[in-house]
Amino acid sequence: MMVAETDGVQTYLSTKQVKDLYIYVGQKVIEAKPTLTEIDSAIGDGDHGIGMEVGFNKAIQQLNEIEVEDINTIYKEIGKAMISNMGGASGVLFGTFFVASVKNKPVIDRLTLATFAHLVQSGLEGVQARGKAKVGDKTMIDALAPAVDALNTAVEQNKDLVEALQVACEQAELGLEQTKQLVAKFGRAKSLGERAIGHQDAGATTISIMFKSIFDYVSNLKTNGELLYE
Repeated sequence: MMVAETDGVQTYLSTKQVKDLYIYVGQKVIEAKPTLTEIDSAIGDGDHGIGMEVGFNKAIQQLNEIEVEDINTIYKEIGKAMISNMGGASGVLFGTFFVASVKNKPVIDRLTLATFAHLVQSGLEGVQARGKAKVGDKTMIDALAPAVDALNTAVEQNKDLVEALQVACEQAELGLEQTKQLVAKFGRAKSLGERAIGHQDAGATTISIMFKSIFDYVSNLKTNGELLYE
């Protein structure tokens, strides 16, 4: 039974809610295609928005076609859809994020703050192992790493799920803004040198959109009394 959040208890999302959450996240990224295309056209190949649209469209299709019994499957299906259909570095890196998040994890049937923090930490490590980028290189890592740090800190401080997601969202956006001041170390933008300064990174933009969408969706669940608790 879905109930309202109660003070002093751990709130979480069910597997069904997580599936709906990532369908919503995908839709928001797809809606941002014109913005992502414009951003990527300034210093990149201009195809980031198209790639994210293709990847999330396929992921949403897959999620709608199968019976999802655990959260691991949700992440795996999104990751596989991106790797198989997007092409280019973005497909590999965003797909790796989702696949690595649940790699070698036991079956997960509820998403608490601690679980989510653990998943995105694993996803971040997977992306960094694959792409070798670090904070300051003007990539998706510049938005992802601060958000992950915020979630880990929130777990340590026993923060509320929605409060933690809000801070993570804010940190991802701050990291995105800081990419405007950076010289790119990867991709086409690398060849631009200091000419890339003043432009934000497309991958970091997508990460920021994703965390904003996650926060909005879970916040709405809380407002409607639909967060679960244990």
